[in-house]
Amino acid sequence: MNRILSMLFFVFCCVQLSYATKIKGKVLDQQTGEAVPGASITLLHSGKTALTGLDGSFEIKGLSAGAENIRISFVSYETIQKSIQVEKEGTPEFVFYLQGSNQRLMEVTIKGSRKAGADDPSARRMERNASQIMNVVSSRAIEISPDLTVANVMQRVSGVSIERSSNGEGQYALIRGMDKRYNTTLVNGVKMPSPDNKYRYVPLDLFPSDMLERLEVYKSLTPNMEADAIGGVVNMVMKTAPAKRKIDANFALGYNQQFFDRDFGGFDASAIKGKSPYERNGKDYNATQSDFSKGTLDYTYKHPIPDMVGNITFGERFLDQKLGLIIGASYQNMHRGSNSEFYNSAVTGTDAFAVITNKVDRIYSEQLQRLGLHGKLDYQFNQAHKISFYNMFVNLENQQLREGVTTTYNSEYKPQQGNAELVFTTRSRLTKQQIYNGTLQGDHNFVDDRLKLRWSAVYSSARNEVPQNTLISLNGLEENFVQRRTSLVNTAPVTYRWERNTDEDFAGYWDLAYRLDSGDGKLELSTGGLYRDKRRSSFYNNYTLSPSAADAHGIYGVDFERYTDLNLVVRNPNGAVSNPLTYDASEKLAAVYGMFNYQNEQFQAIGGIRMEHTNQGYDLLFTAGEKSPTGKQVYVDWLPSLTLKYHLTKKSQLHAAYYRALNRPGFYEVVPSKVVNEEFQERGNPDIKRALADNFDLRYELFPEASEQLMVGVFYKSIQNPIEYTFQADAIRGQDIYYSPGNFGNAKNYGLEVDFIKYFSRFGVKANYTYTHSAITTPKTARRINSQTGDIEAYFVDQKRPLYGQSAHIANVALLFKDAKSGIDAQLAMAYTGPRIHTVSQFLDNDLWQKGFANMDASAEKQFRHGWAVFAKANNLLNTPMKLFIKGTNPENDKIAEDLVSNGQTLIRKDLYGQNYLIGVRYKFNK
Repeated sequence: MNRILSMLFFVFCCVQLSYATKIKGKVLDQQTGEAVPGASITLLHSGKTALTGLDGSFEIKGLSAGAENIRISFVSYETIQKSIQVEKEGTPEFVFYLQGSNQRLMEVTIKGSRKAGADDPSARRMERNASQIMNVVSSRAIEISPDLTVANVMQRVSGVSIERSSNGEGQYALIRGMDKRYNTTLVNGVKMPSPDNKYRYVPLDLFPSDMLERLEVYKSLTPNMEADAIGGVVNMVMKTAPAKRKIDANFALGYNQQFFDRDFGGFDASAIKGKSPYERNGKDYNATQSDFSKGTLDYTYKHPIPDMVGNITFGERFLDQKLGLIIGASYQNMHRGSNSEFYNSAVTGTDAFAVITNKVDRIYSEQLQRLGLHGKLDYQFNQAHKISFYNMFVNLENQQLREGVTTTYNSEYKPQQGNAELVFTTRSRLTKQQIYNGTLQGDHNFVDDRLKLRWSAVYSSARNEVPQNTLISLNGLEENFVQRRTSLVNTAPVTYRWERNTDEDFAGYWDLAYRLDSGDGKLELSTGGLYRDKRRSSFYNNYTLSPSAADAHGIYGVDFERYTDLNLVVRNPNGAVSNPLTYDASEKLAAVYGMFNYQNEQFQAIGGIRMEHTNQGYDLLFTAGEKSPTGKQVYVDWLPSLTLKYHLTKKSQLHAAYYRALNRPGFYEVVPSKVVNEEFQERGNPDIKRALADNFDLRYELFPEASEQLMVGVFYKSIQNPIEYTFQADAIRGQDIYYSPGNFGNAKNYGLEVDFIKYFSRFGVKANYTYTHSAITTPKTARRINSQTGDIEAYFVDQKRPLYGQSAHIANVALLFKDAKSGIDAQLAMAYTGPRIHTVSQFLDNDLWQKGFANMDASAEKQFRHGWAVFAKANNLLNTPMKLFIKGTNPENDKIAEDLVSNGQTLIRKDLYGQNYLIGVRYKFNK
């Protein structure tokens, strides 16, 4: 026994000594000094191998002391082989430098196999070299993230939060606390029109994330950039032709947790016609029930098929590398939903806070079909001349069924007995949104590359269609906790609505630059501009239907069993096309700029001025006594900017910027429309002005390794005539309250941003935090008792509050794991958004706030040989609810048998979306 123990002890000691003898080191780029992750390390005598981690480090254990030969190789670098000495204990840490494999062709290599922004090291390099203050998300970071759309990718960027749609998916980006209206969306540097039926901002959930080569977020502007970007710019750079043949493909299946627990509600949309009876048959046509598809009233309930996500991309160069081609297609078919509780409220009498009047329980079921197609041809005549043609089409169809049950808090509401008056409403809605862009572009160099000319001819269109939006309403009762439908509501129990709008942009861009040598530095002088002719057409029509005389009561279970059995009469057979939302509008924009760019080894200065001339107008096609049936705004803005960058060391710098920017109102906002939506009336404002802002930035930037960074910055925005939506009282009929845009003096917005990325061998941390403070003063309504008459009277009070949508605190943390040897990439990501105003109330201190929330997502990928990989993504792991509240309480609400009050706040809405899971396979072929 003792002999066995002695032998085991001897073996154990040998093993320990073996593992104690090890070597450690780092592999760096000879030219930049940055880490080279993923480099292959081979010890030729022992045969042991390793791969460098995310910080360029490696470690090999279990060695014998003595001489050893080490070989280090990595794609696009020259392989090195050296002799080293392995010590029994305390071998010094090695540092090895790799030289680019062909220095003369380095530029060609970067443009081909190592594209800008394709991986994290190149993304950090772009941020360091950028003239503007910006953030870059690489295509590789997007690929292994939990996100499937550009909107969801945006939430990972410092200073950015997102607004979600009714299904919980990200839709719009808010940069530095500025509402989505203050941002501009570009594709390959070209501004995109919006399919939104009301506003200019582009829904980012239209774009599948796997179409991107990189995502750029600009937080400052230079004179050669369009100035309609007070908050910032989102630039989606799409994939371009590689140097060699490339095929990428992926396919995945998934499911939403909601539909493990309940059925998915749908309807038959196949027979819906894109045009209303008025458009199909003329203005004198009298519509009947047969003109409307009954499919929107034919509901089905079942578990949906699995979600499907797929993408394929092909790229290659031909004709001795002169002709490049890339084409790609992405398709997503997903099922989403939410369970929602919404409490309608009103301020009555002299109460300081709202009284809850009813509760609406809503169940959403939404099928999202997202299609993205894009292709690019480029032809390199020679080193000096290149031309390209890019085409993109994205389309999103959302088929939504919303079921609601309204409980009225009146005298019949007896929660102890389970009795209440109810209203059942079901809405079936099909929304189609699409964007097309075609860009012809040329790049030309003259005079030994000193003179450069770039031009672009662009056609873009955006379209939004909501055909036969159907709403049906029935009265109901709850008795002894059992709910039932009774009859159709008395007025307009069924409504059909058609909405459509189309934007078309015809634009031309040109930029001319000349480079001068100036002592130890270089000076580039440039000028350029653009002309854009934007045209919008908008159409709105709705029909109301009710039972015929024979079925006047519309008793459920007596006069009809299914909604498709209803015998209805169209009460407005010509429709309601005479609506201010049927209009034509246009905007002609002409811009020109002058800019200088001086740079030496330590300092860079970019400055100049931009002029933008705007001519915006509208024409109502069917007037109904509006004060301004036609309107026009013409104005000129001079917009200076200056950017300074000072290199403190080779890896650190200071970045400062000032720019003046503007925000134009959308067409819907200036058209004097008057539309009654489901919850309140909306009106346009033809007198609204554009907003202007002076923006200041200062940021310290440190890039210690290829994929690492520390950026700390402050920003300040002074905004004149900011555009905010508020509830207002009608000037004549004071009891009529409407929601409308307006200008409210001046506002300010300032804050602090910290962005941190650090890697420890196979582990990494990405974190960012943004503090934002904003302030604006707007009029609010308060009520008091007139001391003379005893009547309740309203008066206005100026209230200071944050800007709409601005959160004081935004943070992101992602824990990363990457093992190049085993081919595993994994991350756990959390995004936090602090409380922010969701809806601005008409009444003092009654703004509707969104509660702060944290979302947790995860993803993982395992790579195999020959380009194959499997991956998994999971979103909303915590099933974080969206909650809206008022900062105050009213004792009247204590009578409601609901848990609404907590910490002095009254709950108004709560939505739950469920978790989303996805698992798939990916294939990459590179010739």
